[in-house]
Amino acid sequence: MKRIVIFASGSGSNAENLIEFFHNSDNASVIQVLTNNPHAKVLERAKRLKVSALSFNKIALSQTHDVLNILKASRPDLIVLAGFLWKFPENILKAFPNMVINVHPALLPKYGGKGMYGMHVHEAIVANKETETGITIHYVNEHYDEGAIIFQAKCNLMPSDSAQDVANKIHKLEMEHFPKVVASLLV
Repeated sequence: MKRIVIFASGSGSNAENLIEFFHNSDNASVIQVLTNNPHAKVLERAKRLKVSALSFNKIALSQTHDVLNILKASRPDLIVLAGFLWKFPENILKAFPNMVINVHPALLPKYGGKGMYGMHVHEAIVANKETETGITIHYVNEHYDEGAIIFQAKCNLMPSDSAQDVANKIHKLEMEHFPKVVASLLV
């Protein structure tokens, strides 16, 4: 059985979708959710879905080996960033090479980099009058949103679309494709 650890910072809708997708799987399961936000809704979702969940601070992630040691004890086959907003530390990337992936709410390389997350991305897309956008699932490296692209899915935009309309379209793409791509990486 393959083991998935999810990192999230907020509401955790992608985390919940992944947990539910793998709930009855014979191949993989989400064994743990880790968050940098002790008030994140993802903690409630994980508890309700009976998945171990822990919160940590910046010191535990980047200045000590606390989070790294938690991961080593968990022995994940894949680490999934699902709305995790902090830069992922190099010591974890080195310990788990090509085992950390992220979903980004745009078609990278456009609208990536530091500060480009959530509504910031959608607002920039609307401001630039883009006619399409989408999601990018990619490996994580030491730079924001620059790891090798695994998968992209697109959606068309209307001139009348607001940032919230774009967010809704992106959410649909994430719900549909993210679990399937994760599953394909664990074969």
